[in-house]
Order: sequence, then C-alpha cells, then structure tokens
Amino acid sequence: MKNFILLLFKVYYSASKDKNKIFTAILVTMSEILLFTDGSVNVQTKIGFGACLAIHNFDMPVEEAKTLVKTHQFDNTSSTKLELETLLWALSEIPAGTNKITVYTDSQNIAKLPGRRKKLEQNNYQSKNGRLMNNYELYQKFYQMMDALNCDLIKVTGHQPSRKKDKIHRLFALVDKASRKALRNSYY
Repeated sequence: MKNFILLLFKVYYSASKDKNKIFTAILVTMSEILLFTDGSVNVQTKIGFGACLAIHNFDMPVEEAKTLVKTHQFDNTSSTKLELETLLWALSEIPAGTNKITVYTDSQNIAKLPGRRKKLEQNNYQSKNGRLMNNYELYQKFYQMMDALNCDLIKVTGHQPSRKKDKIHRLFALVDKASRKALRNSYY
C-alpha cells in the first residue's frame, strides 16, 4: 500500500503544474480509512481466518473493493478471540500517518469494549474471584491501539438479506464472505 501511494504521488507530482495542490490532495485522500473486519472460526480445530478491507471512501465500486480484501489465519482461537485478533492485525496494517480510522465490525464484544474499559482496568482484568479474564492481553493491546490511533467503532448487523443491504453492509459482506471462504478452503 505504501509503495502504491508513493508511486501514485510520483506520477501525479511529475505530471502536475501545481505540485502543492497534488501533494495536499493525496495527503487528504490518504488521511481517513474505513476499515471492515470479520472472522470465521472452526471451533473443533480452533483455526480461524480474519478478513479486513481498508478503503478511503464509499465511492469505490464493490467489485473493486473485493480485490483489496486481505485474509489472515489465526491458530488456537475462539470466535471472541478471533474478532479481536483480526481487528488488531488489521489495525497494524494501516499506514502510519493515517489521521482517522472508522472500524466497521459485527462483533458485539468489540463494540462494547470502549464502554467496559474503566471497569476492566479498575479490576486489573480480573474476574470477581480474582482470576485473569480470557483474552485480557488482547483487551490491553486493543486499548493501547485505541489510544494511539484516532478510531471510531461502528457496530454493523451481519448476515442481512440482500434487499436490506446498504453500501456499508455490501462492503462488510466482502470480509464476511472472505473469512468464511478462507476457512472452508483450509480444509482442503
């Protein structure tokens, strides 16, 4: 992605008469990212696949966006853990210097994490009986990344019928399908 941006800048820069306008336009275009994440796990094998799609605006045709979806395999995971692992992996793929990231997820757990932060930290990520929570390290990493990045989380409804899908849901469906397809293909 960084190489593509650099190449794009070089082409526009060398062809432009007004170099400052082109440079500013590229920086503004690259400053906000819309990030879609989802995951699919086999509970027997504990193997899961996360998928992410990072785009700069909603104007991109869905067929073009489909070519930008990335997948990643995670081992020894669960559905809750996979959603967190996928989001953290996807955020680590975002280019440095991005001003704002809007994350679209169907994970209720992720959507509620910002509201749970104070209590989790006050309790040192421990349950009432003093045992460390499952995935506490991922929660800590999540909060560190949220502090470091300007992120908004938006909960989307997954698995909607086609007639009810708007642009956000059609784009989200790309990562949903990609993670399920990658998991299916891992069996063969």
